[in-house]
Amino acid sequence: MKEAPKGLTGVVPIIPTPFTADEEIDGLGICNLIDFAVESGIEAVCLPAYASEFYKLSDEEKLYVVKVAVGHAAGRIKIVAQSNNPSLRGAVKLAEANVKAGADVISLAVPRIFSLPEDSLKEYLGEFLKSIPDTPVLIQDFNPGGASISVNFIEALMNEHPNFKYLKLEEPLCAPKFEEIIRRTNGNIGLFEGWGGLYMLELIPLGIAGVMPGLGVSDILQKVFDLRRNGEHARAFSIFERVMPQIFFSLQNMELFHYAEKELLMARGILTNSIARKAAYKPDQSSINYIKELNQRVVELVNSEIYNLVS
Repeated sequence: MKEAPKGLTGVVPIIPTPFTADEEIDGLGICNLIDFAVESGIEAVCLPAYASEFYKLSDEEKLYVVKVAVGHAAGRIKIVAQSNNPSLRGAVKLAEANVKAGADVISLAVPRIFSLPEDSLKEYLGEFLKSIPDTPVLIQDFNPGGASISVNFIEALMNEHPNFKYLKLEEPLCAPKFEEIIRRTNGNIGLFEGWGGLYMLELIPLGIAGVMPGLGVSDILQKVFDLRRNGEHARAFSIFERVMPQIFFSLQNMELFHYAEKELLMARGILTNSIARKAAYKPDQSSINYIKELNQRVVELVNSEIYNLVS
């Protein structure tokens, strides 16, 4: 079992954006979600990311949710502020505002609206990193149209920009790439697995820094992460296998994930509704029933003997 890098480690969940009945941002709801993360022993949270419906928020709203999170966290938990914008100018402006608001780490997704060569992506990311040189940055890459950024690209970016500290990749069959990144960067980039933590048990032994799932299962996956890193593999698998069907089903569609995640947080007594901003996915009755069943199994897991016997 390789040693994970220092800094952000473990589970860093994405905070969903709660909405009122008229689709306004629910600030109190954000505070409740932060409290849940703190009480779960989580060291850091991220917002507003894809799982926060960031693409439905104005730049002013994106900054607002970060300000609410930073203010309510009050140093109890680190805040990773997502600053996504396909425009470099827009991304830099938002990142600088998030730094001023007190965010501990800035996160940025590689722009993937259209295919771009790596030279263009390197220029975009390099200029972004230079704009906030004293703040650690987490770069996220999910590329539905092909491979994520290359190992050569990652190594060069690290050598040129010391504030590039973390990398989140979301792709299957990524263990060989993760091993190569760790080797080429001497473990100086904290690697995070995305995609709901679905591949975490394969990647933890390689030395990843952590995973970035939804908040609703974050306390469970933190326990799995700790067990796996401590060599208690059977216990890690026994708990993960119980929650995996919910993760797998919800990730079929990002909008379906919003519904399932908020329904799970309702079932756990954290949120009061599962409203997502339109355009939003409307599950059929069969899916609604199945999501309720899956979420109930998660609640039962948290209350079960197998879960609570694990320290």
